[in-house]
Amino acid sequence: MKKIHLPRSNGCIRTVNVQGDKSLSHRAVIIGSLAKGVTRIDNFLEADDTLNTIKVYKDMGVKIEKKGASYLVHGKGLNSLRQPQEVLYTGNSGTGIRLTLGVLAAQPFTTVITGDKQIVKRPMDRVMEPLMKMGAKFEAANNLAPVTVYGGNLHGMNYRMPMASAQVKSAIILAALHASGDTVITEPVKSRDHTERMLKYFGASVSVKGRKITVKPGVQLKAKRVFVPGDLSSAAYFIMAGLMMKKSIVTVKNIGLNPTRTGLIEVIKKMGGRIRITNMKNRNNEPVGDIVASTSNLKGITIGGALIPKLIDEIPVIAVAAAFATGRTVIRDAQELRFKETDRINTVVTNLKRIGIKAEALPDGMVIHGNGGKPFKYADIDSFGDHRIAMAFSAAALVSESGLLIKDIECVNTSFPRFFSLITSLEGKK
Repeated sequence: MKKIHLPRSNGCIRTVNVQGDKSLSHRAVIIGSLAKGVTRIDNFLEADDTLNTIKVYKDMGVKIEKKGASYLVHGKGLNSLRQPQEVLYTGNSGTGIRLTLGVLAAQPFTTVITGDKQIVKRPMDRVMEPLMKMGAKFEAANNLAPVTVYGGNLHGMNYRMPMASAQVKSAIILAALHASGDTVITEPVKSRDHTERMLKYFGASVSVKGRKITVKPGVQLKAKRVFVPGDLSSAAYFIMAGLMMKKSIVTVKNIGLNPTRTGLIEVIKKMGGRIRITNMKNRNNEPVGDIVASTSNLKGITIGGALIPKLIDEIPVIAVAAAFATGRTVIRDAQELRFKETDRINTVVTNLKRIGIKAEALPDGMVIHGNGGKPFKYADIDSFGDHRIAMAFSAAALVSESGLLIKDIECVNTSFPRFFSLITSLEGKK
């Protein structure tokens, strides 16, 4: 089990280029595999999760190759996938397995799909149940992977989602591309819309009105060139470090600023953080810009409701910033955290207590009592094999009395292989 000691920072002025967005990298491969022609993906995230997605679609007969710094996906259209000769393996990726369940539900063959030791503990019923309403059939002991998928002959439906989830919604949309008849999905609150945006870019008939998404099937997707912007979830650790460290300005370049993902920026502004966005532009139907974060006096706030789906992956590092703030922060309506790579409510609270912060777990969130900007006490931090826990507390190390020891750091390779080389650039060394 690898570990790293990250020392306290004396502050810095740095520009950081983070990796391509993981959500968009997954979707570019999946949608490119269903399109007709060669899709070129630039700034693709090369991490375990996304490379496993590439292998899954290669195993279903799609030619995918790296050429220079780009990936080329040679798609043959919606109905061109072939039955794999072996079990499909998605590794640690919840996005990879859940979105692919939607694709497999529509295929005229039987498939088995699974993941690593953490994925096989994550419930799949929230994806399987709506797909079964469309005519798909599954076998999964206790609703867990491995899942056997008996696909094909799907019909459209009207579906009202019981809770907001971009992964569940995306699985239904991908299945609906192949169905007989229109599919209408209504969300309780709007969640990430990368799938809808990218499918429109590829020519699909997907319309969005408020919280209602309508998918008309049978429209052939056409290959496109995709630039993957920087991942806001990955940028979050550097942004929060810039806010917490003394005498610091951290600029993160070319970040995706999809409005369904910018809850982090809304929260930072409510906490009194000094943050601004520059160089705005549009790339393949996604807004992109630079984010500049400066030393701030943060204050505790209440976070919940419709804001949660816009920042669900950033809550661990938001919790760290809340611990460094003045006053109490309450996070509610985030029960989705209990079904991530770990139960992130418990793992965040456990590690906050280790660094001297008073915090309580709630069924759907947590209460954090900020220390008013005082350095965190030294502790050994257990990532519990969860990449976002490891990275969130790496940001905390920079404003700790004598840094922190982060244990079990191999998990970071699933989403951000260059993370530790970049975070150590904020240590303030000249």
